Amino acid sequence: MATVEIVEVESSALLSEFIDLPNRLYKGDPYYVTPLKSERLEFFDRQKNPFYKTAKTRLFLARRNGKYEGRIASCINFTHNEYHEEQTGFFGFFDCVDDFEIASALLKTAMIELKRQGMERMRGPCSFSTNHECGFLIDGFDSPPVIMMTYNKPYLPRLAEKFGLKKGMDLFAYKLTRENPIPERVLRIVDKLRQRSGVTIRNLRMKDFAEEVKRIRKIYNEAWEHNWGFVPMNEDEFNYMAKGLRQIVDPDLLFIAEHEDRPVAFLMAVPDVNQALIHLKGKLMPTGLFKLLWHTKVRNKIDGIRVMTLGVIPEFRKRGLDSILYVDIYRRGVERGYNWAELSWILETNELMRSAIEQMGADLYKRYRIVEMPL
Repeated sequence: MATVEIVEVESSALLSEFIDLPNRLYKGDPYYVTPLKSERLEFFDRQKNPFYKTAKTRLFLARRNGKYEGRIASCINFTHNEYHEEQTGFFGFFDCVDDFEIASALLKTAMIELKRQGMERMRGPCSFSTNHECGFLIDGFDSPPVIMMTYNKPYLPRLAEKFGLKKGMDLFAYKLTRENPIPERVLRIVDKLRQRSGVTIRNLRMKDFAEEVKRIRKIYNEAWEHNWGFVPMNEDEFNYMAKGLRQIVDPDLLFIAEHEDRPVAFLMAVPDVNQALIHLKGKLMPTGLFKLLWHTKVRNKIDGIRVMTLGVIPEFRKRGLDSILYVDIYRRGVERGYNWAELSWILETNELMRSAIEQMGADLYKRYRIVEMPL
């Protein structure tokens, strides 16, 4: 039997191979969405992506019989470890053929690298942190992922489990549809909460985008500070992410809640551009741009949104602000002609948020899992 060779990505040619490898693994899969190659190249560019200023990463490929059959990345996120006062290393961008020998060689490579750097635990998949795409899809393989959510074959988490990785945390994705509207009883309760809250809700002001990003970052870092796995984002990293999302953000789908002019909560939803990207196969030019326009502007293919972030600062929790914002995004989505929304991801332990979502009539339809093991 041919041996598995692990090759570190140290050239542009190997980086291209690393980015493109899943396209071969998922060829013919109707639910796989190929990331835009240009976006992935920029993400991995250490000069452009400020994430690398506070993290150490390495990328690896597994080769057998001259053919690349898997990939993985190791990551030490210094911000995470300082914030949580622990020594946790991460693996991410993990993909391979359905073969334990390949999977084991990749996971062992990441494990050895992290242990060599003094880490005490390996956790993942996080590509590269909880502020990026994370978790194995373990339930809900019958539809494509929405923007910035992961997708994998069912065998991949099984291979990780066989290697010895155990469940760390499950992440939930809920679906709310026009056909299953929010119950009138809930709408009446939420309207009463709104009247008592003393909070006003407005949309994102695009003309004041830079200042709006500062306001949102402040809420973001306060709202999640005690959440499992949360990593605060510095100004450079948050601005980098905001710059990417600005290309698709719809200000009518982003709400900021203010109390006496002080921002205290926000909700951000974005159109699920994956419904268009799935047709591009990772290429935006030269024909990709026309295809994107065809599947959005011309054919109006995008009929769903992802509610990707909802945060309430601690002192304003348990006042119903989350329910108010969910009702507002539902109403706005219907007004804008959308048929459904995915609300993701929610920690399985976040009972307050899950309860608010379930009262709206949303169904749990996908589950993701982050796994870990001691080193």
